Amino acid sequence: MTSPTDADVDAESRVRPPVHRWLWYALGGGLPARHRSWVLHDTTTRTWGMRHVARSLVQMAIPSALVLAFVPSGWALRLAVVGGGVFLGLIFSLAYMAETTEHRVIKAGYRPGTAVHLREQAGMAAQRRESERKRAAAAKRADRYRRRAGG
Repeated sequence: MTSPTDADVDAESRVRPPVHRWLWYALGGGLPARHRSWVLHDTTTRTWGMRHVARSLVQMAIPSALVLAFVPSGWALRLAVVGGGVFLGLIFSLAYMAETTEHRVIKAGYRPGTAVHLREQAGMAAQRRESERKRAAAAKRADRYRRRAGG
């Protein structure tokens, strides 16, 4: 197991899996070692929450299709059952989002806590950038006020 500062985290070494492997990954399967840095990117990028929801919806697609195809009742009831199942599934999925993504990172060969650590670092950097932007805007407003006030 290696640290998140390894060279394989670089964007150049990131190899996106083909569709069939991504579907396997979305269903909980592991990916080959060449996709290792992509898994880390997938679970730590700015859109990691939306990516998690997309994987969850893929997981729920199979039972939803089976219910729609084989439950012997009207379409209204089938759609209601699928809708309720997807709703509850998403609640459960969102409740365990951090743990699930961390498990994917561990399965890819990183140490436990790697994804959380990288997301926290990215969040702190974003907060720093936002604070600097606000400070610069406040200084600009203060300067404009001083010039208008004749000071």
